Amino acid sequence: MEEFIREWGYIALFAYSFGGGFVGLVIAGVLSYAGDLNIYISILVAGVSNFIGDQFLFTLARQNKAYAKDMMNKYGRKVALTHILMRKYGSFVVIIQKYIYGVKTLIPLAMGLTKYSSMKFVLFNAIATTLWACIVGFASFTAGEYILSSTEEFKYIGLAIVAVIIIALTYFFRRV
Repeated sequence: MEEFIREWGYIALFAYSFGGGFVGLVIAGVLSYAGDLNIYISILVAGVSNFIGDQFLFTLARQNKAYAKDMMNKYGRKVALTHILMRKYGSFVVIIQKYIYGVKTLIPLAMGLTKYSSMKFVLFNAIATTLWACIVGFASFTAGEYILSSTEEFKYIGLAIVAVIIIALTYFFRRV
């Protein structure tokens, strides 16, 4: 199992982080603490992928407004919240959105539909992604000590339980 994680872990983290990546980075942080992955590489992989994902959504909306509007019509309340956040926080919403479940993919789309500067979005997205990857990565690495210390022989089972709890919470917050 450890060899499989070492071979495919970063690829899976890159693929998962393209659309968000919180759970993937938390799992990578814990696995890094366990010695199966490198925390610095995990943070870099998740950060680069997350940055590219947000840039993709921004550019998609900028280049194909009709398609982006159609995508956003499915999320009425969340789109309204997105617009409120954009008006209230301006450019800093790019930084804030990384931590708000449910709108983190809508913000780049919404900003791409406006006349918001592409260069400004790149700058704020780079700052936001760096902060997000470092905070979540190092926090989960630190939490790995507490998670794995009590279940040393069963670290993958303990990690699976943590993943199930995070996914269940994600599902719960998605329904709210």
